[in-house]
Amino acid sequence: MDLPKQLKNAITSGSLLFGQNQSMGSCVSGEARMVILAANCPVEFIQNLKSRHPDVPLHQVEMVNRELGAACAKPFPVSSICVIDAGDSDLLTLRPNVE
Repeated sequence: MDLPKQLKNAITSGSLLFGQNQSMGSCVSGEARMVILAANCPVEFIQNLKSRHPDVPLHQVEMVNRELGAACAKPFPVSSICVIDAGDSDLLTLRPNVE
């Protein structure tokens, strides 16, 4: 899967939230369908998210937060992306890979 292309597609046709606070908030409210994590996302955040919301799929990519931010056309690092609505993208086909 071409992740940068799918992210841009989801940004234009769906609904994504960027950052740890927004990701956690959408998991709490039950809106999150998946959370995409940067390779260097803090382990404490990942463990906290997984323990509090085991029903939300977590997929960690090989890109670090700067690369993930650039892939989303953001001028800042992005350590987590919460997928609310994937739109026309294939983001929800990513398999959960966080143990």
